[in-house]
Amino acid sequence: MITIGIDPHKTSITAAALDPASELLGQQRLPCAADTAQQLVVWAERWPDRTWAVEGAAGLGHGVAQQLLAAGERVLDVPAKLAARARLLNSGSTRKTDLVDALAVAAVALHNGKLRHVEPEDETVVLRLLSDRRDDLVAERTRTLNRLHVLLRDLAPGGARCNLTTLEASRFLSAIRPLTLADSERKRIARALLDDLRRADRQVKAISKTIEAAVAASNTTLTEVFGIGAVLAAKIAGHAGDISRFPSKAHFASYSGTAPIEASSGDLRRHRLNRGGNRQLNTALHTAAICQIRSAGRGQDHYRRKLAELKSTKEAQRSLKRQLSNVVYRHLLADHHRRRPIRD
Repeated sequence: MITIGIDPHKTSITAAALDPASELLGQQRLPCAADTAQQLVVWAERWPDRTWAVEGAAGLGHGVAQQLLAAGERVLDVPAKLAARARLLNSGSTRKTDLVDALAVAAVALHNGKLRHVEPEDETVVLRLLSDRRDDLVAERTRTLNRLHVLLRDLAPGGARCNLTTLEASRFLSAIRPLTLADSERKRIARALLDDLRRADRQVKAISKTIEAAVAASNTTLTEVFGIGAVLAAKIAGHAGDISRFPSKAHFASYSGTAPIEASSGDLRRHRLNRGGNRQLNTALHTAAICQIRSAGRGQDHYRRKLAELKSTKEAQRSLKRQLSNVVYRHLLADHHRRRPIRD
């Protein structure tokens, strides 16, 4: 088996082929283009039994990894941290070139049997794109509303109340009579911001409907969990990706940042809050946990039971989030097993 490591860049990629004894068999540097993968396959035809290893197949190496998959090749995803460690351990120096990086990527794939196989993009990618787009629109709407509040505060004593709707903002502006030239300009800009706010509302509403349709088409069971609607289901499924890459619920909890980190020393056993992991997943689970805490049900019962054990409110919330992580993992795994026979 020949392992070909790829060091991707925005404008070029470097490939290096290693045999099972880690001997360099060949190297190639190509500019990034639509036919880059095709050129790589032609170059590698001399090694029929081959595996490609791409550094950051979910990031900078996404394009070439997906192109190779489309060409029927077998592709592994090598995390950048592993490649960097292999380069340092292999050479004993910090010297860095594209060829050295490609060799390090190939070496990791050659000796690490737990690397993730890159899969073709599926509906989870669509859900993540839609979820991220909605987050961007909501963030832009919030910024626009904040700018509008600043102008309204300068136009009228005390300004306008929070959570202002576009209709209320329009009525508020209509009642204002500018006294100075600066106030007239403030009102004009506020009108423009109000138009931007209406457009943002339409866009958020439209993307939310698209997300609902996409979640329904995916046949996910996440929406059966109390507190998880279509928007949260899209965020969770999209950012979890291929759930089969997590061998257990503990691995998924670590990825979502809901598993505490052990910080023990000697005989002292203690854990601290995990501030790492995928923060989008963590936010979605936190939102679902808050919904369950506010409504009667198993989630609220778990929360109250932790409070009765003299846990703080934050500790009780974290405990519920961890339980929700386990529930979400089971649903995602069940969805994966249900869809897999169709794909095969």
